[in-house]
Amino acid sequence: MTAPNSDQLQAALATVNDPEIKRPITELGMVESVETDDQGIVHVTVLLTVAGCPLKDTITRDVTAALEAVDGVTGVDLTLGVMSAEQRSGLGEQLRGGQAQREIPFAQPGSLTKVFAIASGKGGVGKSSVTVNLALAMSKQGLKVGVVDADIYGHSVPAMLGVADARPTQVDDLIMPVPTASGVSVISIGMLKPRRDQVVAWRGPMLDRALVQMLSDVFWGDLDVLLLDLPPGTGDVAISLGQHLPNAEVVVVTTPQEAAAEVAERAGTMASMMHQRVVGVVENMSYLPCPHCTPEGPDHADHRIEVFGSGGGDRVASTLGERFGYDVPVLGRIPLDLSLREGGDVGKPIVESDPTAPAALELTAVAETLSGRGRGLAGMQLGLTPTSKF
Repeated sequence: MTAPNSDQLQAALATVNDPEIKRPITELGMVESVETDDQGIVHVTVLLTVAGCPLKDTITRDVTAALEAVDGVTGVDLTLGVMSAEQRSGLGEQLRGGQAQREIPFAQPGSLTKVFAIASGKGGVGKSSVTVNLALAMSKQGLKVGVVDADIYGHSVPAMLGVADARPTQVDDLIMPVPTASGVSVISIGMLKPRRDQVVAWRGPMLDRALVQMLSDVFWGDLDVLLLDLPPGTGDVAISLGQHLPNAEVVVVTTPQEAAAEVAERAGTMASMMHQRVVGVVENMSYLPCPHCTPEGPDHADHRIEVFGSGGGDRVASTLGERFGYDVPVLGRIPLDLSLREGGDVGKPIVESDPTAPAALELTAVAETLSGRGRGLAGMQLGLTPTSKF
């Protein structure tokens, strides 16, 4: 059996992506050495970005599998090292691509990432559940999706995605978002706290700084979609988002009752005041499918119990459309579903754990509508400044 040559081994290693940075380990300078002995055993040294890398087992498994698939390889002897400070600094510069630090890539004119801010007028309407399920539904479409848990005080997104105890890796002055089993990457202020139970008690300037850090100091790579789970209401974070990401499009989440609809209209109006386009309304907890009726029943196949009333989503969409002068549609009506709540509790959102459930199908339809949208200019800030007076 002929021993593999260096080009074959390098080609195999080039198929292995760093699980956090999502680029080939050969491109990132993580392969320090690779050689084959007379018995066909490959001796390879891979440098981790930091000591105690949380995903070193994944790297070990992927490198071993890639090399064992090469003809002539009889075994793999893998050594894991750690990058030096100089190597990490060089990697950081490579990832930034020469751009200035603390620059928000999604705010740049050339950015191709669609940014959706998920907003609500009040808490308790299921905004975070909608966010994580939309993220997973878009990821299942083959899109690269990132989620920023910008609900600084009520950060629940990591737990809903099953990574509540995960901590991000830092490479030089860049933070790697935490990958999830679904392929969605996430960052949350909860991941940056020393302890999970620590309380965040910040005011305006600190909130703004935290949002900027999660957008600019995190290496997101080439995302197709970025979702931001905003805190409820019209406070500091909503204002900061409008200042730092004026190109973000806003999805307003409400429930059917009158009181929720009224405050949801304020969240949409705030987005318009910050020159952001409201692309639609999601009515969550829209109805309860009757537990005593079955799809086979001739009379009550679509019997719905309107636990929280009806019409809230339509009212919000109609009011905002009249105020802004462009169409604001109701993107979807999500029914109450026990699986939706259970999935959030155990870190397995319903679009992944029970994709044929009515709520999952409705959320998937909303995700398809959003990901298929073009980039209209109506309601968006163009960033143009007059240079002279007439």
